[in-house]
Amino acid sequence: MVDVSEKPVVRREATAKGFIALQPATVALIADGGMPKGDVLAVARIAGIQAAKQTANLIPLCHQLPLTKVAVDFEIEPNGVAISATVRTDAKTGVEMEALTAVSIAAMTIYDMCKAVDKTMVVREITLVEKTKAEA
Repeated sequence: MVDVSEKPVVRREATAKGFIALQPATVALIADGGMPKGDVLAVARIAGIQAAKQTANLIPLCHQLPLTKVAVDFEIEPNGVAISATVRTDAKTGVEMEALTAVSIAAMTIYDMCKAVDKTMVVREITLVEKTKAEA
């Protein structure tokens, strides 16, 4: 791990985004709450939040951070679901990996919940879109 002991504690925030491409019929099932496994976006939101909190256990050499905010949001589009995650902490290192992990796991959860009805899904465009730091 990188030694961050000499760095100051500051407020850090990161936002990541991603997309899962789905058939329009699958999007309609998600929007209408008709997926056999249940409320896809509610489950994916919880999965993304849990994933952000477990990032240090999933990715070697990541620092374990005290997260103060994890928000996972979705925008239903005609051809899929856009996913965004914003993570915040007051710490000596940033939360980019936590935001990226939240989006990745939320997308994979959507994939898992929809795989019985859509064989064409594609997870794509997972990227960090913003990171900031300011005095805590």
